[in-house]
Amino acid sequence: MADGQLTPEAPSRWGRLPAAARIGILYLAARVVTTVFLLVAAELSGFGSRFGPDARLNDLVLGWDARWYWIVAETGYPSTLPLTDAGMVAENQWAFMPLYAYLARLVSIPFGSWAVGAFLVSIAAGYGASYVLYRMLRERVDESAATWSVVFFASAPLAALFQVGYAESLALLWLFLALWCVHRRRFGWLYLLIPLLGYTRPGILAFALFLALYGIWRWVRRRRDALPAREVVHIVALGLLAVAVGFSWQVLAGWVTGDPGAYLATELAWRRNWIPGPAEFFPLEGFVSAAAFWFGSVWGLTPLVGYIALVLLVLALAAVLMFEPHVRRLGVEVRLWSASYLIYLLLVFFPQSSVFRLLLPLSPLWGAVALPRSPLWRSGVLVACLVGQWWWIYNVYALGNAFWQIP
Repeated sequence: MADGQLTPEAPSRWGRLPAAARIGILYLAARVVTTVFLLVAAELSGFGSRFGPDARLNDLVLGWDARWYWIVAETGYPSTLPLTDAGMVAENQWAFMPLYAYLARLVSIPFGSWAVGAFLVSIAAGYGASYVLYRMLRERVDESAATWSVVFFASAPLAALFQVGYAESLALLWLFLALWCVHRRRFGWLYLLIPLLGYTRPGILAFALFLALYGIWRWVRRRRDALPAREVVHIVALGLLAVAVGFSWQVLAGWVTGDPGAYLATELAWRRNWIPGPAEFFPLEGFVSAAAFWFGSVWGLTPLVGYIALVLLVLALAAVLMFEPHVRRLGVEVRLWSASYLIYLLLVFFPQSSVFRLLLPLSPLWGAVALPRSPLWRSGVLVACLVGQWWWIYNVYALGNAFWQIP
């Protein structure tokens, strides 16, 4: 550890352990730290918190969106959309995909508690995601950088999501497996992984865009990197499958409720937590509305500042993905996925406090953060991760009483 490496050059007992065991030990150590943070947050929870003064760890596992997944597991989806007093569609289960909720229910059968099942699914999927991330990055970077990437990933500011009732860890497992399959050109597995990913968390349309960009990249490079006809067929078919899965949930919600706009209206219901009144959707509308809300209503500036900041942010992110040498070493698949997902968020998302959680699919970029071999750098990043993790847990679970503390 003194030289900044978790995997020493000389053979050692640690180095002789299988990679799965080393990643497991590091992941469990990170989970112990997170558990301590959660226990302290439960103790600090007071009357002003949504969890109350007698909060327990089980309450935190079921907090926030976890309760919606629990409702899905227990009651399913409504055939009639609930309405607010103003006659607008209210928050309901259609915003949450079914796979995590029902898998947690299945796992919970021996324990008689959905919260236990959710915890077990989340923590097991988090380990799986950590191991797949290591294996995927190990094909691009050295052992030390790949291992440190997992340390940062498992200790990141939102690492509490690996042990509460959220679908993020399961979705990350499917995502990392899918990206790894694309990198290794094992396209057959994607016919299974795309539906699994699409029915775990929203965002599969970003993967469709990724496949389109990946196909264009392969076509442009076909003279240097052969592009067999069977791979063309796979890439096109998988892209169409991702699009079909992405829109199928909207079709299903419309069919069950009799309202073709049921899913979109449900998603927009959450917008009213920030901007009251009717909301409309069109691409980029979320960021346009957010510029007026944050820079105007909240911070007292002009929305023009927000628009300029947004343009500069997009240009900066594009420059990082295109030119930053550490990012480039991760391979074109990670870079194209990151660009596709950021474009997806830009088109459909209303930026608010959940933006940190929605950035988790960019976790393969931890590989670029881990590449500098300086012990001071890596230790500093780890400390920053843990400080950020406690700050997030404290605000979301110990306090949890303000509009900007929604995870």
